Amino acid sequence: MSNMELLPVLESEVEPCCPPLDERPLTAEEAERTARMFKALGDPVRLRLFSAVASHRNGEACVCDISDVGVSQPTVSHHLKKLKEAGLLSSERRGTWVYYRVEPAVLAAMGAILTKAASA
Repeated sequence: MSNMELLPVLESEVEPCCPPLDERPLTAEEAERTARMFKALGDPVRLRLFSAVASHRNGEACVCDISDVGVSQPTVSHHLKKLKEAGLLSSERRGTWVYYRVEPAVLAAMGAILTKAASA
C-alpha cells in the first residue's frame, strides 16, 4: 500500500514567451517579453536565486532557504521581485514565509528558443 496522493495538475498562468528563433522572426511584443526574461537572468544575484529555486526540491523554495547569496535581505527581495515581474518565478505566502516556484511553461519556452536554434 502506498501513501502517495495524486494531486491535480494546475495550469500555469504564464504564457510561453515566444517561438523558437529559427521558426520565424519575433514580433515586437515577443521580443520585449523575451528580453525582459533574459535581462532578469543577466544579473549574477538573480541568476543565483533563480538557480536556487529551480534546483530546490519540487522546483519550489522558501525565501528563508535561498537568501544566502551575499546580499542583504531587502536586496534579495528586490531581485526576487524582478524575477517575478519577468515571469520566471511565482510566489505564495504561507504564514510568515514566501515560497517561490519556477514557472515550467516559461522555462520550456526559453529552452526551446535556444536549444532548437543551437541544434540546427
